[in-house]
Amino acid sequence: QAQLVESGGGLAQYGGSLRLSCAASGFTFSNYAMAWARQAPGKALEWVSGIRSDGSDTRYLDSVKGRFTISRDNAKNMLYLQMNSLKPEDTARYFCTRYPLEATRIVGLGYDYWGQGTQVTVSS
Repeated sequence: QAQLVESGGGLAQYGGSLRLSCAASGFTFSNYAMAWARQAPGKALEWVSGIRSDGSDTRYLDSVKGRFTISRDNAKNMLYLQMNSLKPEDTARYFCTRYPLEATRIVGLGYDYWGQGTQVTVSS
């Protein structure tokens, strides 16, 4: 059974940084494209960033481009999201998600597994 466990969330000040981590288990991590998504209170789930299975391509939501960096370590079965220059509008619960094996895109929703999420709160 695939399992994704996020960590690293917390409270940050405007302009601060946080690094989210996601530990993957129960499947061959290096075979799957992955993504981070987020959900703010009262809002729909939103795709934030995606990365190909071998890390060769990454994509970002326009509002986080230049501030967030997605990366992965296939040897350690880990996915990361480095978040810099945080803004209050980044406040949300962040989810580590897995695209289906047959997926050819790394943009947008459409996951088959996701974790419980980690809360990120940015104060102004």
